[in-house]
Parts: sequence; C-alpha cells; structure tokens
Amino acid sequence: MTTLETTAPRRIRRLAERQTTDRTALFELLDTELVGHLAVVVDGTPLVVPMGFARDGEHLLVHGSTGGGFALRAAAERATVAFAVTALDGLVFARSLYDSSMNYRSAVVYGVLEPVAEDETDAALLALTERLMPGRSSEVRATTRKEQASTRVLRLALDDVVMKVRAAGAGEAVDDGEDHSVWAGVVPLRRAWGEPAASVLTPAGTPVPDSVIALTTGDRGSRRIS
Repeated sequence: MTTLETTAPRRIRRLAERQTTDRTALFELLDTELVGHLAVVVDGTPLVVPMGFARDGEHLLVHGSTGGGFALRAAAERATVAFAVTALDGLVFARSLYDSSMNYRSAVVYGVLEPVAEDETDAALLALTERLMPGRSSEVRATTRKEQASTRVLRLALDDVVMKVRAAGAGEAVDDGEDHSVWAGVVPLRRAWGEPAASVLTPAGTPVPDSVIALTTGDRGSRRIS
C-alpha cells in the first residue's frame, strides 16, 4: 500500500490541496516524531493524553500500565480512538499577521486499539525502546517478570489516516498591493539533543553509554566521561 485511504469522512475540507496521500511521507513523519496525542471519548467526556509511540510496519505501538488508564479501557470497549502526530517545520512570516502561517506535517490515525498478544509483548516493547532510545536495551538489566506483567502494549493499525502538509513560503505576488520593503519569508525550525546530564547517583567518571552518544552526536566512537 503506497497511498493513504481518503474516504469521504476523512477528507480535508479547508485548504484541501494540503492533504497528502503519500504513505512514504506519513512514515517519515511517524519515524521522526517521538510524541503523539491519543484522544478518546470516555463517559461522554473527551480525553487527550500525550504519549511516546513507535511505528512498527503498518501499526503504531503505545504502552501503558495494566493498573488502569483510558487507553486500556478504550481497547477493552473497542472504542474508536484518534492518534495525532504533528511536526512543526517552521514559521512563515508574511506581510500581514493574517497571512502569516506555519510549515508543518500533521497526521491523525483513527481506529480501534488492539492489545498485543502476550507472546509478542517483548518484541513490541523492544521496538518501542529502540525507537525512543536506540541501543539502550543492551546496556541495562533485563525487564523483570513483575515489570512485564504490569505493562501492556497496544497496537493501532495505519488503515484510516488523514495527513496534511504545508511546505511553502509566504504568499506574495508582484501586484499584491503589499509593501515589499517589509521582510517576508520562512524561519525553519531545527531541533537538537543537548549535552547529557548524569543522574545524582551516577558515580563521577562513569562513561556516557554508546546509546546516549549515538543519540546526541550520531557518533559511536570513543566513549565520553560524565
């Protein structure tokens, strides 16, 4: 499947030309961002919770505690949920506040959360960990049975998705009547990881692990000392 479904209820009506059905663009967004917002209606009240996620093929993976939570309740009741992911790529400065805008990529996934089978939970948790903290699983102790028992992983199929993108400059034309001596353009947004800060109980001189080095610098060479 290379394009997103565009059934009538999911069509973007305002600025419809910004809707994209490019599945590659969807995967790029989901594989870049780390946090999404899960929304569901519980007892007539809308609830939205931010949470980390990972894409595993044609599904999103999220996890939570078996002790409660509206996500597990929604899964048990087979309620339709929405999961939104947005990347802000820049601010668009036009020659009026009205015409100023943002460059962004945004997707909303609709569907029913499905619990991952117990025999697939370890692999699903590893996929989540590798997405958020690549390489970390080999540096820490194994998950205990008690920890495994208290964690559930939920899967959301990427079958019903709507995606919208703006990637353009400020709207302008030679004869638009604006004062072109006023600056207009785009300020791109760039993000970067900061310098690692060791915890209070980490002994001085403890080497910074490869997973952290790779995350912050992309370099898996010699290890730094914290």
